Amino acid sequence: MFASMYDSIKDALNSAWNVLLSITPIDIVDMVLLTYLVYLFIKLMRETRAGQLIKGIILFIIAYLISKNIGLKAITYIIDRMLDIGLVALIVMFQPELRRALEKVGRTQLGVRLFGLGETVDEVTSKWSHAINAICDSCAELSSTCTGALIVIERQTKLGEQIDTGTVMHAAPSKELFGNIFYPKTPLHDGAVIMRDGEILAAACFLPKPSKEELINKKLGSRHRAAIGMSEVSDAIVVVVSEETGQISVAENGVLVRDYTKDKLKQHLMEQILPNPSDSWSRKPRKNPFRRKQKKKQSLQRKTKRTAPDVDHAVLPV
Repeated sequence: MFASMYDSIKDALNSAWNVLLSITPIDIVDMVLLTYLVYLFIKLMRETRAGQLIKGIILFIIAYLISKNIGLKAITYIIDRMLDIGLVALIVMFQPELRRALEKVGRTQLGVRLFGLGETVDEVTSKWSHAINAICDSCAELSSTCTGALIVIERQTKLGEQIDTGTVMHAAPSKELFGNIFYPKTPLHDGAVIMRDGEILAAACFLPKPSKEELINKKLGSRHRAAIGMSEVSDAIVVVVSEETGQISVAENGVLVRDYTKDKLKQHLMEQILPNPSDSWSRKPRKNPFRRKQKKKQSLQRKTKRTAPDVDHAVLPV
């Protein structure tokens, strides 16, 4: 008995050793990539309501296996027909999650480089420097009067769907304009302002609801909920001024951070919007190749002047 157990364990260890010896570097890369993809899939399921759908699909498959083994022909036939269109059904059911995952891939540094979505540092700075000052000044003013405000700063993800729900303006931002928009008795105050390329693109825009609205603090109002929902489906920065307390908050990536001051808000927006010259995604201006040739020519001329003998001091042959 012990001899047979020893032989079986020995055979299993030998088989495992042979498998390990047959592994190539490509196999290791393949396993690492597969593990990372599984990790991203599990993370996506945990962050969304798709986890409940996965549980339902697993129970559905278990019911199919049980009915097939027991011999329930009618139920087995129905489930077979449903599985035939299972791939299309999965795409339809997981459409929001798939869309969000593809948007995240497109917002990565690789996606920006491939499709040339980056801008030079000078271009971004010229567009947003004045806008950031206007946002911070207006938020401080609105906070002091407890006037509600909702400002969406568009980045890589375009917000065309939300812009279509509002009133297009194409206006230069200023403290006075923000005050007029969010004044309670004006027609544009009930909604969000969306900014693109340093200008106010649209006002009175409707934003999507958050995916986990039931888990959000009950003390947060509709503006804060809309800010969280907008930041979940895009990479936008959403600035909120509370109508009840005058508190300034910022929502990014589905997370709301509260209690911002004017200086803290300005510093945060400058760090997030204005790129550093060393950032990899911001393209550097192209250098003029002719300027390099001119510099080389000028340097050669200077060297020639330094090495050439002076005629007044040259020794002439007799």
